[in-house]
Amino acid sequence: MVIDPATTKYMIKATIRADGVIEKSDVVGAIFGQTEGLLGDELDLRELQRSARVGRIEVELESKNGKSQGTITLPTSLDKVETVILAAAFESIDRVGPCKATIEAEEVEDVRVARRKQVIERAKKLLNKVLEEGKVEGGSIADNVRQAVQIEEIINFGPERCPAGPNIEKSDAIIVVEGRRDVLNLLRYGIKNVIAVGGTNLPKTVADLTKERITTAFVDGDRGGELILKELLQTADIDFVSRAPQTREVEEIPQKLVMKALKNKIPAEQYAEMYNIEMHKSKPDTFSKNTNNEKEPKKESKSSSSKKSSSSKVKSDDYFSILDDVSGSLKAVLLDKKDKEIKKIPVRELTDELKKSKNIETVVFDGIITQRLLDIAHNKNVKTIVGMKMGNVVKKPKSVKVVTKKK
Repeated sequence: MVIDPATTKYMIKATIRADGVIEKSDVVGAIFGQTEGLLGDELDLRELQRSARVGRIEVELESKNGKSQGTITLPTSLDKVETVILAAAFESIDRVGPCKATIEAEEVEDVRVARRKQVIERAKKLLNKVLEEGKVEGGSIADNVRQAVQIEEIINFGPERCPAGPNIEKSDAIIVVEGRRDVLNLLRYGIKNVIAVGGTNLPKTVADLTKERITTAFVDGDRGGELILKELLQTADIDFVSRAPQTREVEEIPQKLVMKALKNKIPAEQYAEMYNIEMHKSKPDTFSKNTNNEKEPKKESKSSSSKKSSSSKVKSDDYFSILDDVSGSLKAVLLDKKDKEIKKIPVRELTDELKKSKNIETVVFDGIITQRLLDIAHNKNVKTIVGMKMGNVVKKPKSVKVVTKKK
């Protein structure tokens, strides 16, 4: 009778060597014949097989050069002590058929341990599979919900139905991007004051918005983004410029890079000056509104220049010396009432620094003087601003002296 594999506890593994050519039946016959009566009735192999406490004796033989060698295996459901006694009895066999032979018990393997290892390994694989499937399903659910919300939030704005975020109508500041996917990516990170131009032809809806809102152009870091940015600077009132990292696209960059790019935005006038781009001119009605109550900046500049004292000329020379030092570095130097340096900062941080500082008297920086910078300087009682050149300034505060290197 063959033993039930489910009840197998141990596996006897032995090797056999014989000084002649033998067959499997010779080995099995020798084992039964030479162990009969050796271990008593309780461990008699025939009785153990009848009661299914041991299984079938398996023999693998190989004959070479007139000699034979091979392996013997015997599964048992006996306890450990009985099994090792049976294994030791195999070693008492010294003859198989007509040949001298030696049998050596190599191992008594605990089948349950091996089976337990198999169970553990299989369980690991199943667990990993379940976890991976769970991650995919969980992630896909979150992505599906997020995408559904984004699609619900995106609107078609204006007659040209430009893709935009839900806050585009009520926000004082807007972000102009290239396409619908760019809008979706920014919505994913909570940026809702965004609108897409949909290519290189600027829609009138977007052009009108840029006249009324503080506008940041956020474009790809490739050649296509550069071309779109040039058109925006020439056809719309852009205040700031942000670009995705080189060769990257706005639609695919992660939140960290989106926030970093927007934080590092630079004034549009400065960008245009750096790359020799001719910018869009402000509309005539904007000039007329402001020039009713204000003198023209150029006239004011002439009148103020006629009243310069010799000491102010010396100061201007000192400021130009500082300006020469920071030229090409995109840095700004902040000075106090005694013209002592307070700190040196990147130009992109200048407006934020002015807003939170109280004792700044003079600003010397490697950049273009803009309307926004003059307004902040006026509010914070800054007396003098020294820059590379004057940008598109409509209303120049009387309290702020403007000095430029390029007339």
